Amino acid sequence: MRLKDLQTLDIEAEARAIEADAGEALPDIRTALAEVKSGIGARVTTPPQMLLRQARAKTGLTQLEFAKRIDTPAATLRDWEQGRFAPPGGVVCLLRLIVKHPELSEELAAV
Repeated sequence: MRLKDLQTLDIEAEARAIEADAGEALPDIRTALAEVKSGIGARVTTPPQMLLRQARAKTGLTQLEFAKRIDTPAATLRDWEQGRFAPPGGVVCLLRLIVKHPELSEELAAV
């Protein structure tokens, strides 16, 4: 995208289009687009990062609590959430389930 195009970027329209392509709500996408439009744009947020943050928000758990809940080292969860590494496919599927059914997270704690 050229700088001139960024100045006229319709954040809401772009966010809706991206969410339609992803097939799900992406809570951080508007913030990311606003950063790009303002020229900050250094931070890149991936769909798995947004999904992980959304799943944690739905459960109300801290990183450490959520990591324990999904039987993952806290450092690994931080790496996923900060975009250093992408979570494996099985974890992405689990996150999607937790976003749609946060009560499943409680069942994981009982196992």
